[in-house]
Amino acid sequence: MSFQGTLANGRTLERGSSTPTVRLADHLTQVELTWVGKKIEHWVRFGLPAHDRILDRHRHILFFRPGTVFALVRNEFGAAISRLDIVATVGRDQAYQTLPCVHPGGDILLRSEGWPKVERVLQAIDAIERLKIDPEAVSSDYWRHVHNRLTAGQEPRGYSIDQHRAFLLRQRAAP
Repeated sequence: MSFQGTLANGRTLERGSSTPTVRLADHLTQVELTWVGKKIEHWVRFGLPAHDRILDRHRHILFFRPGTVFALVRNEFGAAISRLDIVATVGRDQAYQTLPCVHPGGDILLRSEGWPKVERVLQAIDAIERLKIDPEAVSSDYWRHVHNRLTAGQEPRGYSIDQHRAFLLRQRAAP
């Protein structure tokens, strides 16, 4: 039996018999999500997983291929903690940073803590999507820029279509 779920970005994800099997050789990054309404809410704001495994009614694991960028939101209401991390998954022999819920870890492009900053990052993601750009395809440098500006208490500059076009051209020109 196949189950179709929807990610936060509106993309659909097939689960069940139609989902490809995950092999250890794929070296996928695992993101364990927990959802107990108004207590612990972990979710992915953007990023397309290669596979999904449901553990029980409150937990499931998303598997991402190397080179995938995703945004992980973690809200823990009892401790009043809100965090958002934008992470690029890494390959087998690449260095990585550790992060709760993410195994083994990844290249953390942006880390935001506290609801006002998390909300500001969510607004930046929304603005990028209004430009019809997939946030997963945005320049890593832009996510680092947003992180640095918010850390310094400053407003990040917006992402533009011209900036994105230049990023894509740089990628094509790279050896």
